[in-house]
Amino acid sequence: MTDRPAPAKLELLVRRDGEEDFELRQVASLVGYINSRPRRVDAGSFEISEVRSGVVASRPHFILKNTATDRYLLLSTPERFLWDQMNGSTSLQEMATAYVLEYGEFDFDIIPNLIHKLQHAQLLTLEPRSRLRQALARHRGRRVARALELALTSLERIRISSLNVHGFFQSLYRWGGFLLFTRVAIVAGIGLALLGAAAAVQLSREMRDVLDGFGSRPVLGIVTVKLLFFASVALHQIVHGLACIHYRRRVREFGFTFLHGFVPTFYVDVTDIFMTSRRARVVTAVSGALVHLVLGAAWFVVAAHVPVGGFTQAFAAASGIIQWQALVLSLYPFCFIEMDGYHVLVDVLGVPMLKHDALAYAKRLFTGAGRIRRGREEGLWIGYVALSTVSVAAFLAFNVWIILSATT
Repeated sequence: MTDRPAPAKLELLVRRDGEEDFELRQVASLVGYINSRPRRVDAGSFEISEVRSGVVASRPHFILKNTATDRYLLLSTPERFLWDQMNGSTSLQEMATAYVLEYGEFDFDIIPNLIHKLQHAQLLTLEPRSRLRQALARHRGRRVARALELALTSLERIRISSLNVHGFFQSLYRWGGFLLFTRVAIVAGIGLALLGAAAAVQLSREMRDVLDGFGSRPVLGIVTVKLLFFASVALHQIVHGLACIHYRRRVREFGFTFLHGFVPTFYVDVTDIFMTSRRARVVTAVSGALVHLVLGAAWFVVAAHVPVGGFTQAFAAASGIIQWQALVLSLYPFCFIEMDGYHVLVDVLGVPMLKHDALAYAKRLFTGAGRIRRGREEGLWIGYVALSTVSVAAFLAFNVWIILSATT
């Protein structure tokens, strides 16, 4: 029996603007993997040169120098590849995906080891992970901004997780989880989805009357629906884990945290799926999202077969709506959110930094910095930004309509 691998942790030296000292911050494996966006020091603070062997034909190595401290580091070609992406806007997840597409494999140690080397050489800082955090960082001199930043930092540290979950997921798979990946389950899921779609169409014709079933407490009804939906998020992550087991890879971690510092969510670390085929990565990403398809369809079928105008029908219909909204958010890649569908898209297209490059391109256009002529890639950037903008607007409009229908 092999020993369980040690938990992966990232230790980052963080230096805020206007401060000289570095603070050592330890980030949990998956939270850091998804959210952290390392930023190399300014170009004037380092030099890098290529070293090739004159004896054997091999990949070149690179010497990286910190000009402020006269520290030198030896980087391999893959490490240089990662160093070039540490621009403060590329997340570790995007870097890992780019690494897989570039080299055809994933080394779980290379990123944390490289960060460890860079932090001790004082060549790395950590950018705030969201636009909200960036805005608060810019206004840190204001008391309210400091208080909000402190609150978000405190929430980021709240994490309930287990690193010893692989055995649990293996048992769950043996006890019946394997059935989710059979042809019978696929056919049953398609059939239930069709029934749910028919029920949803029927309910949509009288949606106002259906949601009137909440009576004088529509807000309480919607909040209750949201809380029940939160449990389905945990199930979503569990199915991701079962898919990882299906392809005989390791589930590294499962837990609860606050994504981006304020969004409560469950998560599962299935990064070991990078060690197998693209088909396995796609199935693992899509399978969790299909939980919302099945649950939403079931709720719509219930709503279509209970007494009209009652609280039960309103509750079931609202639950179906929110589940299918979650399905769309999870699988639809054009919404500026890096969910399951986005990761499937960039994996299939081989463009792991699609969102980053598209937004950078749009920023250049709106600020007058000029176009970047890159042929098909330019068209992909324009399409991503345009579709995402329209999709977000449509999603917001739909939710406003739902709220107005429930409260008027």
